Amino acid sequence: MSTFKSRNKQRELQEKLIKLALISAAIISILTTFGILFSIVFEAIEFFKLRSFWYFITGTIWSPGVEGSQFGALAIFTGTFVITIIALSVAVPIGLGSAIYMSEYASSSLRDYLKPVLEILAGIPTVVYGFFAAITVAPLVVQIAGFLGLEATFNSALASGVVMGIMIIPVISSLSDDVIRAVPASQRRAASALGMTQAEVIKNIVLPSAMPGIISASLLGLSKALGETMIVVMAAGLRPNLSINPLEDMTTVTVTIVNSLVGDFEFNSPETLSAFALGLMLFIVTLILNMISLSLIRAFKEKYKVNTL
Repeated sequence: MSTFKSRNKQRELQEKLIKLALISAAIISILTTFGILFSIVFEAIEFFKLRSFWYFITGTIWSPGVEGSQFGALAIFTGTFVITIIALSVAVPIGLGSAIYMSEYASSSLRDYLKPVLEILAGIPTVVYGFFAAITVAPLVVQIAGFLGLEATFNSALASGVVMGIMIIPVISSLSDDVIRAVPASQRRAASALGMTQAEVIKNIVLPSAMPGIISASLLGLSKALGETMIVVMAAGLRPNLSINPLEDMTTVTVTIVNSLVGDFEFNSPETLSAFALGLMLFIVTLILNMISLSLIRAFKEKYKVNTL
C-alpha cells in the first residue's frame, strides 16, 4: 500500500511539474507578444509627438529626409494591400486546388511524391524569388500588357504579387491538405451512399467541414505576404504610389520600415521613428484581420454544427 501511495504521489508531482512548465511556456509567449507591442508603441508615440497622427493615416505624400518632410502613409498601405490581394488571388485557388487534389483524388503513392515536391517552394530563399520576379516575371508582365495595349512598368505590383503568391502556395496547400484529410471518412461514405458524386461530396461535405482550417491557412499566408520585403524591393520598387493599378510600381509597409531604419538619420528623428509608427499600424491591421478570421471560423463552425444536427 505504501509503495502504491508513493507512486501515486510521484505521478501527481510529475503532473504538476508538467502543468507548471506548460503554464510557463504560455506566459512567456504572452509576455513576449506584449514586449514586442510595447517596444513599438512607445517609439510610435514619440513619432506622433513630432508629426500629426491624422495626416499619417490620411496623408498621401511620403517624403522623409527632405526639407518640409511629410509622412502620409496612405499610399504605402495602399501598395501593401494591392500586392497582398494579388498574392492571395494566386495562392488561395492554386493552394486549395492542389490540397483538394492530393487529399481527394491522388493515390497515396502519388500524394507522397507530390506533397514534398510542392513544399520545396517553401524552402526557397525569398531573394531567389525576388530574382525570379525581377528577371522573368516582370518582363513577361510588360510584354503581355503591351500585347493587350496596356502600359506596365518593369517594377509593377502585379509581378511582385504573382511571385509572392507562388511563395505562399505551400503554406496554404500543406495546411489545407491536413485539415481536409482530417474530415472523417464516415461523412464521405454517408454522402456517397446518398447518391452524391465525389465533386458534390467535396463541395457540400468536405469543404464546409474543413473551412475553419482553410481560413486559418489563408490567414497565415496573408500574414506571410504582409511581412514580405525582398520580393517587393527587387520587383515592385521603393516609390510610395497611391494607386490601385497593378501595372504601376509601388511599395509596401515592410520595405518602407527597412528604408527608414537603414538611413543616416538619428534614432530620435522623425525619419527613423516613422518605422515604429508603420510597424504599429501593421500590427493593428494584422490584429483586425485575425479578429475577422476568428469570427468567420466561428460562423462556419456554428453553421456546420447546425447542419449536422
